[in-house]
Amino acid sequence: MKRLFLMLAWAFVPITVRSTFAPLTPEQAAALPPPADHPIQFTKDVKPILEASCIKCHGRGKSKGDFRIDTRNTLLQGGQSGPAVIPGKSAESYLIELVAGVDPDNVMPQKGSKLTREQIGRLRAWIDQGLPWDEGVNFGRIPPINLASRKPVLPTAPKGASSKNPIDLILAPYFAAHHVAPGKAVSDRVFARRVYLDVLGLLPPASELEDFVAERNPNKRPRLVGRLLADNQRYAEHWLTFWNDALRNDYKGTGYIDNGRKQITGWLYAALAENMPYDRFVAELINPTADSEGFVKGIVWRGAVNASQTPQMQAAQNISQVFMGVNLKCASCHDSFINDWALADAYGLASVYATNELEMVQCDRPTGKMAAMKFLYPELGSIDPHAPMPDRIKRLADIITGKQNGRLSRTIVNRLWAKFMGRGLVEPVDDMETPAWNPDLLDWLAEDLVEHGYDLKQTMERILTSEAYQMPSVPVTEQRVKEYVFNGPYVRRMSAEQFVDALASVTGVWFALPAARSDFTAGETHGGTHRSLLDQPATPKWIWKDTQAAQKTEPITVYFRKVVDLPEKPAAASVVVSCNNSFRLYVNGKEAASGKDHTKPNLADIRSQLRPGRNVFAVAAVNEKAESADKDTEPSNPAGLALFAHIRVERIADAIPIETVLDFGSDATWVWSTERSDGWQNREFDAVGWQPAVELGEIGMAPWNIGKAFAEAHSAARLYGHTRASLVNADPLMVALGRPNREQVITARSSVATTLQALEITNGPTLAQRLQEGAEKVLREGWRNTADLVAGLYERALSRKPTSNELRTAEELIGGPMRRDGIEDLLWAMTMLPEFQLIY
Repeated sequence: MKRLFLMLAWAFVPITVRSTFAPLTPEQAAALPPPADHPIQFTKDVKPILEASCIKCHGRGKSKGDFRIDTRNTLLQGGQSGPAVIPGKSAESYLIELVAGVDPDNVMPQKGSKLTREQIGRLRAWIDQGLPWDEGVNFGRIPPINLASRKPVLPTAPKGASSKNPIDLILAPYFAAHHVAPGKAVSDRVFARRVYLDVLGLLPPASELEDFVAERNPNKRPRLVGRLLADNQRYAEHWLTFWNDALRNDYKGTGYIDNGRKQITGWLYAALAENMPYDRFVAELINPTADSEGFVKGIVWRGAVNASQTPQMQAAQNISQVFMGVNLKCASCHDSFINDWALADAYGLASVYATNELEMVQCDRPTGKMAAMKFLYPELGSIDPHAPMPDRIKRLADIITGKQNGRLSRTIVNRLWAKFMGRGLVEPVDDMETPAWNPDLLDWLAEDLVEHGYDLKQTMERILTSEAYQMPSVPVTEQRVKEYVFNGPYVRRMSAEQFVDALASVTGVWFALPAARSDFTAGETHGGTHRSLLDQPATPKWIWKDTQAAQKTEPITVYFRKVVDLPEKPAAASVVVSCNNSFRLYVNGKEAASGKDHTKPNLADIRSQLRPGRNVFAVAAVNEKAESADKDTEPSNPAGLALFAHIRVERIADAIPIETVLDFGSDATWVWSTERSDGWQNREFDAVGWQPAVELGEIGMAPWNIGKAFAEAHSAARLYGHTRASLVNADPLMVALGRPNREQVITARSSVATTLQALEITNGPTLAQRLQEGAEKVLREGWRNTADLVAGLYERALSRKPTSNELRTAEELIGGPMRRDGIEDLLWAMTMLPEFQLIY
């Protein structure tokens, strides 16, 4: 470990450290780029060079080689090698020797692009002209509040443009200064596909897309954005991916088996579906409830663990990174080499979550020094180290979510901008002390979020309805990071989950069940094709034959029945059943499920038992004789049956899939009898004389109290056969496409294609199996002819009709009569297209 530490330390020692500075030879001096021949303006000519190439090592509180450029005075002080600049003598200044690369083994900057001859000429002229430095310019450490109390001044709207998006007003002078002429807004089809994928993570359904394109309302784009943001369920399902990555939440993996890690899926989904205000969202993660505590509890690793990976250190790292845009990982082991955070900073924050005073450990060696409890930025507030831990944690949450902490709002609006535009206003997004390419826009978005009650959807709507968002996309390779000028959103690759869901949207083959048992109905909207058989939301009740059954009834078997008519064979169907004490469920005479523990509702797939027309659900519900520990007390003997069924029927109309959802539950429409008649569970049985069931109450009622467990099973039933990728465990395809294991905080996934991705999507068995199942389902959809099938798949996958050449080639591929393997080949060819995989 000592050798490793010494090697790392040596690797970060700037090459500028040397004992003496030898003047350049006449030949070397003559080879230098000549000084610029015009008066130098510091802010225009020099400041951009220093910001792009120097301050990461020698500014913002960092002083590699004891050399800092925070101010003109610190620049003149030089470093370990002596003076870096000599005013009036650029050819004799060590800074020029370094940036010019006189010694090829000692060139600055060490990382990134080297300075051009023109830039070196500007620096030479600046030195020769006496190092003019504009008043107020300081490259020192940026305070976290970033002048949060300063409200950015919105530029005056031009005449006739009072309704213009404030984002575009702020960007107008930026575009003018950088000679950017914003192009014409993208077409309706491109915009719709872009915004559907960004808000819901799904391709636009063909029928909705055509309606949008045909609409003539000039405000149709803002209306579409508003409608998509109001789709709470699909919004939550999509954004669950982003927050699972950031909050290290997953459905399986390290720590879940041995209780060393806790899911927050149910809490997170509900928070997203209900659009919980962001300050409250953060507060409930920092000062958690029982449902949200998994984030700060982290992962309890097995075996010997590095001191930087204790749960309290994980909490410090994760809170600072996710909510403050601060990287404390290096500072959790030693004073950081990559920024100016110290070991004491990391331990000071970790102490808030520690039961006892923490001794600082440097590179796994105890220092003998105890950490002083503090927040990263003490100017925002102090924490009493003697207060009980719950009070300390609450105080920390109050400090971070307080309006005086402008870093919280700036960090999240920067993340949202990066999600929609492909690059943040600040990059990297986890280094918020890096200057923004447009500080006014960052400030305004942050203050606008706070003024609107930390409503993230409001900020999303601001961005998505801006002209900036609607500009044509540009390739990532078009600009180097150091020279970045915003001129449109980057072309982005679909995430792993978006790709898998897009494929499911095309083929109709989704995952069966979510991996987590949580209530995914929070914030659900009941619009479109969803309805219950009773034309109202299906709310199952506990039922029995007598009104007092929830308190006491006799031991008995009661037979229940319900008749359900279906227009055709369902695409998916599932049922949830709970009974005190036991039950057997029959569907059209065949046993479909059974159970003996009413506290664990049973979920069963019943699609194969259902058919078009009349269907019978029949339950033999058993109430057993109760035993009492006290012979003098008569035992209570409650009885009840609760059932919820979810049935989804699909059909094709004019090449467009139409889905109808039919839900029903146990209620007074069921009938019962205590006599077991022959064939009572069959479709043909005539239940003459059977009586209506008695509704006992809601599912959460006493004495059963299983509201949460039933809601989770109920939710799984609603999603059965239509579960999205964000809700299931990662498979080999999603792993290859970049879905992380979530053992570390991930706030941005790489969009660069890899060899593993290429191999998996061209030859991987997971995608091959999914395409095969998809082809089989597409073939069963009853297309009138091959041309209709091809047109339908193109509209689903690419949001357009095929060209004549594409149609002819696809028809030849599929053949006539239509072949499954031909459809499979067409699906594979379409999903390999950049037009399918990229968000333009």
